[in-house]
Amino acid sequence: MTFARAPFLFISTCLAMLLSAAIFGFFFAWVCSTMWGLDAIDPRISIAAMNGMNASVRNAVFAPAFFGTPLALALTAVLAWRNRAAALWFGTAALLYIVGAFAVTMAVNVPMNEALMSVTIPEDLEAAQVIWQAYSSTWQVYNIARTIVTGFVFLFGLMGVIRLARG
Repeated sequence: MTFARAPFLFISTCLAMLLSAAIFGFFFAWVCSTMWGLDAIDPRISIAAMNGMNASVRNAVFAPAFFGTPLALALTAVLAWRNRAAALWFGTAALLYIVGAFAVTMAVNVPMNEALMSVTIPEDLEAAQVIWQAYSSTWQVYNIARTIVTGFVFLFGLMGVIRLARG
């Protein structure tokens, strides 16, 4: 099946890949810049900044990548059903995202963010450092896991694209 004969498959494939790349890039940016920057400054500012970012991330720009990625991948898997190998790559990518990124976010990162939001930022630098280090070190482990997983989600989607291109 070629894309010319399957315009909905073409659209869903493009959307799945765009959203997969967006969410991978989002998590990757936290790994290689945002958290390192927050770790390098006054922890009282880091706590306040992280709380501000966490309060603002739930928005209409972020939502399609976070919530739409598994849906677009699953839809593409269904639409690619005639090419079983492609459908398997897209379906596996959707499941991997749900388990390794979405579920991790909801089970670990979001509760950690909510707990940090409830903390009164101490005036004492050392007390703030203890809070920030405990939060940041654990949060980053799980964010690195989400980044790796979404990198594989993107790669699995790309493998699905390659399988579609081969027919």
